[in-house]
Amino acid sequence: MQTVLILGAGLSSTSLIKYFLDHSHHQWKIRVGDIKLENAITRVEDHPEGEAFLFDVHDPVQRREEIERANIVISMLPARMHHLVAECCVELGRDMVTASYLSPAIRALDSEAREKEIVLMNECGVDPGIDHMSAMQMINRIREEGSELKAFESNTGGLVAPGFENNPWKYKFTWNPRNVVLAGHEGARFLHNGKFKYIPYHKVFSRIETIHVPELGEFEVYGNRDSLTYRETYGLHNLETMFRGTIRRPGYCEAWDIFVQLGATDDTYIMENTEEMTYREFINSFMAYRTDIPVDQKLSNYLSLDKDSAMMERLRWLGIFDDTRIGVAGLTPAKVLQKILEEKWHLNPGDKDMIVMQHQFDFEKEGIHKKRFSTMVCIGENTKHTAMSMTVGLPLAMVARRILEGEYQEKGVQLPIQPDIYNPVLEELEEYGIRFVEEEVSIP
Repeated sequence: MQTVLILGAGLSSTSLIKYFLDHSHHQWKIRVGDIKLENAITRVEDHPEGEAFLFDVHDPVQRREEIERANIVISMLPARMHHLVAECCVELGRDMVTASYLSPAIRALDSEAREKEIVLMNECGVDPGIDHMSAMQMINRIREEGSELKAFESNTGGLVAPGFENNPWKYKFTWNPRNVVLAGHEGARFLHNGKFKYIPYHKVFSRIETIHVPELGEFEVYGNRDSLTYRETYGLHNLETMFRGTIRRPGYCEAWDIFVQLGATDDTYIMENTEEMTYREFINSFMAYRTDIPVDQKLSNYLSLDKDSAMMERLRWLGIFDDTRIGVAGLTPAKVLQKILEEKWHLNPGDKDMIVMQHQFDFEKEGIHKKRFSTMVCIGENTKHTAMSMTVGLPLAMVARRILEGEYQEKGVQLPIQPDIYNPVLEELEEYGIRFVEEEVSIP
């Protein structure tokens, strides 16, 4: 019996673990380790082929023992911890798969991984992951049609499903809250109409564009990290436009930008006395000293907001002007803000989330300018089997399964951008209702 080692049992791991348990058929032992044992126990659900255990990635002895016992390792740990697992996998000759962005630390292991004849497969979740697979499939199809690709845009967002966006922000946490709070810190870099564009962090949420999603309406998009690196990855060297963005509902970016401009998303220093500080005092700490007006009015004046505007309504709804104590010492501004948001932006029982992904391809075919849209909308089943869990975990599981069964011959550090990787995975994803709908229009 082969052993599948899954490290990390957070919210996004549910569908991944269920997939392997459902397909085990007495040929795999699914071992799930987490720093919180109850998380692993909940995910395994007493399945006869599953085993939950307490795991600390920072324990080198346990890390080595567990990886040595495994046939393949799937890391669902925080991205900053993947390299610890990857280095041990290379040493012991074990394949590894992650959903996270390929890091320089893992990229540096390529030669050693090839020597050990193992694969370190990265970016196999939703974004990055399904976006790569579906984009490369379409890019290759456009090439095979004899067309010349001129522009490529790819946008993805983890959102709340229609009917459940019942707060002024029309947003709730559907994945790691910390990543949401720190989104955009690296700025955005992309190519637009042949010109390189660089957006600093303090402008990311004010430089947005609008897209239309069939049957769902208008959404806004802000730039996501460095789009330029994917020119090489996708083999796109002559494009006029290349852009990757994050999708939100209208109004979100303008409201979030308030926290950015205040400095409330800073994660570089520890605030004093946060255990005694109130939410109101937290917000007030970013503005000039003044005692003659309330903090909410001070903020509206400071940022030139109408006190009765939708923006101020969103802020008041969060409770940031209340005298509620933070109650935790040693927090950065970003961690204080995260604590405030987690109390308001959690999924309620009965809520459903949604993943929206849309690619736009501009190309010329026989002298005619065309635009092709490829859109995927996935709605979660419930708060356990969420759309986020499905779109992160299922492609990750499908790739790992095929590596385990010996279908992939390429070794070393890899991304899922080859047809023998993405074609069968995209086909299998359709069985789970994760599919793309295409629309093509001619541009005058």
